[in-house]
Amino acid sequence: MKKVIVGMSGGIDSSVAALLLKQQGYEVIGVSIKHLSDEFSTSKNKTCCSLDDINDARIVCYSLGIPHYVINVEKEFEKEVIKTFIEDYKKGITPNPCVICNEKIKIRKLLDLANELNFDYVATGHYAVKTEDGFLEYVDYIKDQSYMLYRLTKKDLSMMLFPLASMNKKDVRQIAKENGIITHDKKDSTGICFAQDGYIPFLEKNLHPKPGNFVSETGEILGQHKGYQLYTIGQRRHLGIKLPYPIFILEIRADKNEIVLGNYDKLMTDTVKISNYIFHEKLENVVGKRLFAKPRFSSKGFYGKLILHDNDIYFKYEEKNAQNAKGQHLVIFYNMKLIGGGVIE
Repeated sequence: MKKVIVGMSGGIDSSVAALLLKQQGYEVIGVSIKHLSDEFSTSKNKTCCSLDDINDARIVCYSLGIPHYVINVEKEFEKEVIKTFIEDYKKGITPNPCVICNEKIKIRKLLDLANELNFDYVATGHYAVKTEDGFLEYVDYIKDQSYMLYRLTKKDLSMMLFPLASMNKKDVRQIAKENGIITHDKKDSTGICFAQDGYIPFLEKNLHPKPGNFVSETGEILGQHKGYQLYTIGQRRHLGIKLPYPIFILEIRADKNEIVLGNYDKLMTDTVKISNYIFHEKLENVVGKRLFAKPRFSSKGFYGKLILHDNDIYFKYEEKNAQNAKGQHLVIFYNMKLIGGGVIE
């Protein structure tokens, strides 16, 4: 009998993933990752991964008749995710902490445990489709989460199972309800887990931002902002200034505590440079080919190609777009197979 560790978040998706694997004949154990210290459980606004969620995971595992364990990784999470998040905003860029958490904390710890205990697989409740040759595949008609997993290596993926794959969320809830899983009507988690009251209050508490100037591209002062760390490229709403025309954040100058505002068309670009990249395919096999890329998780994606220049990697879109914020991840697909990506620089 094949043995699998299921990452139990306390939500409906991981609960049904464990249920399906048990029904398929696997020996299943549930493991929850406790990465938040107790201070993050005091807010009334719950996101995910709270103590209540771990308790829900324990109850689900008990109802399924499988063991449940908890791994504490608070120190690693503080260092790799929370501090990096704060430092990135201090630089004036917009990070995606969930991508890094999957790579370095949550899934990494599950894989390490599986290897230590000689388990065959690790499973999660992600909606992700794995191809026969070991790649993740982008499926546009589901809640595809391959974007969040792009930094996992092919070796990592060889040990991964995604029982929900291309299932519909409505069907997943129905399966949970029919099998008496207590999380069947639990709301989907949203927001950043360590910023339950919102990322703005979190940044205000940790960065103590100071007011500065909104300026035009020519240097004209247009108004005051509350601190450059609280804004992101492309933002239009909640700027706190009134002008007779729409205006957007074009640039954040952290060293001057200045934010440059301008017209939407100035955000449009057809080329971005990426750094801290990881590829699962040899670059020579895909450079120059027609590729599909998502510059943010919510993006519908754009076609283009990779360009190598003086040891740097660029992605050139076939059409200009305004979705490229520094610090976000550009995730790249070839024939809809996930081949890698990197951080937009």
